[in-house]
Amino acid sequence: MTKHQPIASATGKTAILYRMVMPNHVCPWGLKAKHLLESEGFVVDDRHLKTHEETEAFKAKHNVKTTPQTFIDGERVGGYDDLRRFFGKRVQAKGETSYVPIIALFSLTALGALALSVANFETPFTVRAAEWFIGISMVVLAFLKLQDVESFSAMFLNYDLLSRRWVPYASLYPVLEAIAGVLMLSDRLHWLSVPIALFIGTEGAISVFKAVYVDKRELKCACVGGSSNVPLGFVSLTENLFMVGMAIWMARMWL
Repeated sequence: MTKHQPIASATGKTAILYRMVMPNHVCPWGLKAKHLLESEGFVVDDRHLKTHEETEAFKAKHNVKTTPQTFIDGERVGGYDDLRRFFGKRVQAKGETSYVPIIALFSLTALGALALSVANFETPFTVRAAEWFIGISMVVLAFLKLQDVESFSAMFLNYDLLSRRWVPYASLYPVLEAIAGVLMLSDRLHWLSVPIALFIGTEGAISVFKAVYVDKRELKCACVGGSSNVPLGFVSLTENLFMVGMAIWMARMWL
């Protein structure tokens, strides 16, 4: 058997996988690669790189920068992303924009609001469920921003009009969003939550509209934090308009 000759397989589909398996570290991408190969019907000759020295020697020998590395039919396929491409699966490009984070967030906050409505009113479709949806969404969005305020504020300053005039507002925004969201969920202190939501929602909507539809700029939205790859546009504008609508609705109920 040659060095890159895999173990025999009844199906004829075999592969050699080199991955790091050390006492204090098991490479997660190696596990993903092994699972992908097996899910595609391959018998995997799983070869472990058990030390840093062994790993570095392997990378130098094969002139590669990373592990895991897969060999099929004696030819190197590459790392995990290369393996996905080999099987015709999509690989997201670095920095590529995606609506997945915001879709996942709003889907879960909507389901949470519906679940609360069922628990309290025995039906998912109530006015209170809609209010809870906005409130929960605001709290979760604020949490994502507050995880790294510096990164959020840096991205927010790319398009927010008020922040460009008064920089501290970029760091204050998620705090205001959290306060308004919590108060809306509690159905208390409307005199405070309504003006906050109305102000940040209106100012945010104007900023997004100007950046995207007037200036025609292609930017990433800071709505789910500073590391977001969500494109600034319709979803961001809708988020702000929902906030404004909720504030107007609660003001009507309050007044």
